[in-house]
Amino acid sequence: SRAEAGGGWRPSRAALRQPALWAPSGIPTPGPHGAPWGREGLGPQRAMPHAHTAWTAACGSEWHLGHRPQFHPLKHGFDEWFGSPNCHFGPYNNKARPNIPVFRDWEMVGRFYEEFPINLKTGEANLTQIYLQEALDFIKTQQARRRPFFLYWAIDATHAPVYASKPFLGTSRRGRYGDAVREIDDSVGRILRLLGDLGLRKDTFVFFTSDNGAALVSAPKQAGSNGPFLCGKQTTFEGGMREPAIAWWPGHIPAAQVSYQPGSIMDLFTTSLSLAGLKPPSDRAIDGLDLLPAMLQGRLTDRPIFYYRGNTLMAVTLGQYKAHFWTWTNSWEEFRRGVDFCPGQNVSGVTTHTQEEHTELPLIFHLGRDPGERFPLHFDSIEYLDVLSRISPVVQQHQEALVPGQPQLNVCDQAVMNWAPPGCEKLGKCLTPPESAPAKCSWPH
Repeated sequence: SRAEAGGGWRPSRAALRQPALWAPSGIPTPGPHGAPWGREGLGPQRAMPHAHTAWTAACGSEWHLGHRPQFHPLKHGFDEWFGSPNCHFGPYNNKARPNIPVFRDWEMVGRFYEEFPINLKTGEANLTQIYLQEALDFIKTQQARRRPFFLYWAIDATHAPVYASKPFLGTSRRGRYGDAVREIDDSVGRILRLLGDLGLRKDTFVFFTSDNGAALVSAPKQAGSNGPFLCGKQTTFEGGMREPAIAWWPGHIPAAQVSYQPGSIMDLFTTSLSLAGLKPPSDRAIDGLDLLPAMLQGRLTDRPIFYYRGNTLMAVTLGQYKAHFWTWTNSWEEFRRGVDFCPGQNVSGVTTHTQEEHTELPLIFHLGRDPGERFPLHFDSIEYLDVLSRISPVVQQHQEALVPGQPQLNVCDQAVMNWAPPGCEKLGKCLTPPESAPAKCSWPH
């Protein structure tokens, strides 16, 4: 199945818990680690309403929706958490910036590169195995208690710097990245096997996808491939946004079927509520679609999908067509320093290094014939004019109904980083933060 994600980690994770578009959410793109931000829009009600009906919800691995106390997973619908507030960047010297902490529930239990080592030279780390064991233990515990559960398992081994545990290192033809993928594949298999052993196969819905396309800026050794699709993570071309998605529910979803329903990570919120027999909140606009009719009955819903970068509506898909209102990969300044979001994929007039506006005459592609977005329709063709006449009112209606969110990533301050998280006193791991010096964040892309 085809799913659309955010062009980076944060908008996708925000969409999973609050099915609203990224510009209204106030979390438009990945931001610097010194940004004192978080997902305010989750509101007073829990982001995972399952817990109101005696469900137990757990979050494993990367959170990426704010590290300050008010943005903690346990304040936003989860009952348990083992993981980190950020990705495993580092190592840092704990002076200019601290190493990222790892939490169990409310308190840190160590830091990456310290209690949770990652060998950048060999790529060896046991993190995936640690996260896997946490997931298996959680499932066993909930089954023993006869409680339904929600598990959000967000491993990050394929994010640069890529890592794998020793039994998987050197086992693939794809280098370290392939080793990490093999370990994730094995781990998912072990989770599914446990569900079978516990007799939960027919009572458990599993959805596997990703938060963005392959980060080609780290390719080929530290990233995957987007196949025929254009560019990668950080962009709103198909390589940055389109994801594979696998839904598994034996006895309910027929095996080996392919759905052509365009989906979004926003849809997982609405779909999860439907599975739990709950209705979405009525006090806000819900952009997520219930995917159960598509997965269970093969019913397709014609719906637009909007692509944002920052506060800018870059593109929209409707059916097989995609219209670009703006094109941009990254700046010339970054590109000249070797930062390339589209390596080997220069498409004249499309993969631009300046922000090019096409709002009057958008570039329109037929993604069925041209999934690589290389051959825009001719402006004077009947096909172009017909598609434009259908897309324009959809975009106008969307923009008129849009309520922008309060920006949450526009101020950076090194003092708010993970210097002294809760629990650091017990471990002797508290660090002294620098003096607070708020400043406007730098957004190179």
